[in-house]
Amino acid sequence: MYKIIARDGNAKRAEFQTVHGTIQTPVFMNVGTAAAIKGAVATTDLYDIGTQVELSNTYHLHVRPGDQIVKKMGGLHKFMNWDRPILTDSGGFQVFSLAGLRKIKEEGVYFNSHIDGRKIFMGPEESMQIQSNLASTIAMAFDECPSSVAERSYVENSVNRTTRWLERCKKEMNRLNSLEDTINKQQLLFGINQGAIFDDIRIDHAKRISEMDLDGYAVGGLAVGETHEEMYHILEQVVPHLPLNKPTYLMGVGTPANILEAVDRGVDFFDCVYPSRNGRHGHVYTNQGKLNLFNAKYELDDRTIEEGCQCPACRHYSRGYIRHLLKAKEMLGMRLCVLHNLYFYNHMMTEIRQAIEEGRYKEYKRQKLEGFAENDIKHGKRFEK
Repeated sequence: MYKIIARDGNAKRAEFQTVHGTIQTPVFMNVGTAAAIKGAVATTDLYDIGTQVELSNTYHLHVRPGDQIVKKMGGLHKFMNWDRPILTDSGGFQVFSLAGLRKIKEEGVYFNSHIDGRKIFMGPEESMQIQSNLASTIAMAFDECPSSVAERSYVENSVNRTTRWLERCKKEMNRLNSLEDTINKQQLLFGINQGAIFDDIRIDHAKRISEMDLDGYAVGGLAVGETHEEMYHILEQVVPHLPLNKPTYLMGVGTPANILEAVDRGVDFFDCVYPSRNGRHGHVYTNQGKLNLFNAKYELDDRTIEEGCQCPACRHYSRGYIRHLLKAKEMLGMRLCVLHNLYFYNHMMTEIRQAIEEGRYKEYKRQKLEGFAENDIKHGKRFEK
């Protein structure tokens, strides 16, 4: 199912076979929280920009339109017209992000919907049931994401509960995959490592969940307030204690620089809202750093966003035209920026895979980071730190 093709230091180039196709890793998953990429990007566009995996969110789809509706429509793949892999987040991160609206107990989490305030309960079994109804390729275990600055005693209790929840997730997933009316009976389950920034808690948890023989393993609870250096340190501590023969996923990360550093520490899977969110605000990624197309200096700029880029925006339009669209609040401007950014991320992952295969990843990473830094020095700022 998961096969390492090449290694360069700790960096891994692998293939992960799923019922919806083979994923080439390292991979960046394009985030479509509510079964759509924000910025008027259709699934037909995703093929054009090299997307391998689309990511949707369990909690958001449970609230609207409802996972039962998605099941009646034939599952998420049919619903959104996408035949490649889909990963669904468990809803666990909403436990963290909707802190003012929830109460955590052993059985699960009591929510108030952020849309209409209605009461919702979600525990490990409910999360698995919702994800089974969505029929995603990969389901994430239900966990709690403690704050990176939480007290040690709180983090210890939280991680122990997350481990108990993982056991319940695995049991429920096995049950659901055996049912006759389950759409995807080959749904995969990834467990999530937690522990804030406590090395020993993280390592102990990694060892415990590794024994459960899951389909893949994620490192969660990072990029939520700690420094980049702390995040890289945690990866260095944790990844060696996760199974080498299973994919490793760093959740919610990150900037191009974050991805380059995490690949160097053995991570396979990534997701982040940055490329689509920044694109919707006219911020576009290039190999010389990030540009803000709202800036007046691009008003008469007839160059593409990045020379040589083969994205739909760069193949047809100038910086000056896209800036005009953004200033005029034309949706096309936002859409073109999002398409460019997602293409940039997806293409960077292709380059990363090739560099690892050719045994030159360290040099590739150095050149890429230097390119980002040169632009920042020129503009008197650091790139996305």
